Amino acid sequence: MKFISWNVNGLRAVVGKGFAEAFAQLEADFFCLQETKMQAGQLDLEFEGYQSYWNYADKKGYSGTAIFSRHEPLAVTYGMGIDEHDHEGRVITLEMPEFYLVTCYTPNSQDELRRLDYRMRWEDDFRAYLLSLDQKKPVIVCGDLNVAHQEIDLKNPKTNRRNAGFTDEERAKMTTLLEAGFTDTFRHFYPDKTEIYSWWSYRFRAREKNAGWRIDYFLTSKRLDDKLTAATIHTDIMGSDHCPVEVDIQF
Repeated sequence: MKFISWNVNGLRAVVGKGFAEAFAQLEADFFCLQETKMQAGQLDLEFEGYQSYWNYADKKGYSGTAIFSRHEPLAVTYGMGIDEHDHEGRVITLEMPEFYLVTCYTPNSQDELRRLDYRMRWEDDFRAYLLSLDQKKPVIVCGDLNVAHQEIDLKNPKTNRRNAGFTDEERAKMTTLLEAGFTDTFRHFYPDKTEIYSWWSYRFRAREKNAGWRIDYFLTSKRLDDKLTAATIHTDIMGSDHCPVEVDIQF
C-alpha cells in the first residue's frame, strides 16, 4: 500500500498549480492533506475511486485536513476528542482492518514562541491519543508535524536553534514520541541522509537554494518495521511550500 502526505498550504490555490496531475502521478492508496484552509462547500474536488474525509477549522481560511482513500474505513474520527484541540481541524483518523491511519497538522509554536506552551500540551495529548490507538492495532501517523527532529533535518541548525520548529522542547517531544514505540520511516531507510527536505520558506529563494527543513513525516508503530518497503520525499513536486512525502507498506 502506498501512503502520501502533503501540506498543500491552501488547497484551492494548489488545485490551480497541478494538484490533480500530482495526485494522478502518485497513485496512492491513501492521500492525506494538511493546511487545506477550507470550509465545507468551497471546493468540489473528487477523484474516481476515492472517498474523501474532511476536517475543517472553525476559523475560515485556516488549518484543516483531509484524506482521500481508495479503501473503505471501518470508522472515521475527527479530532482527538479533547475540546481544547478540536476546533482547528487538525486530526483525522481512519480505522482500517489492519491499522489506524492518522493525519495531523501539528500547531506551529509561532513567532517569539508565543504558542509553545500550548504546543507542549498538544504534544502530550496527541502522543497519549496515538498510544491509545496503538494498544488496539498498529498506527500510521503522517503530516506536517512542525518540527525538524535532528540537526540533519534542516539546512541551518545553528541559526535556527530557538526558532519555532527547532526548539529543544519540540525536538524532545518528538524524541519522546519515537521512544514510545514509533519509527520515523524516512530515517529507517536513510539514517544519515542530508539535504533532503520537505518544506522551504517562500522567502530568500529558499527552495531554489535547497535551504529547507524536513518537518513532514510518516511515523509508524515499531511492529510495522518489517513491513516497511520504501520511504520517499518528492522534492520535485511543486505547488506548495511543502512537497509530498510517501511511505510504502506491505500488508
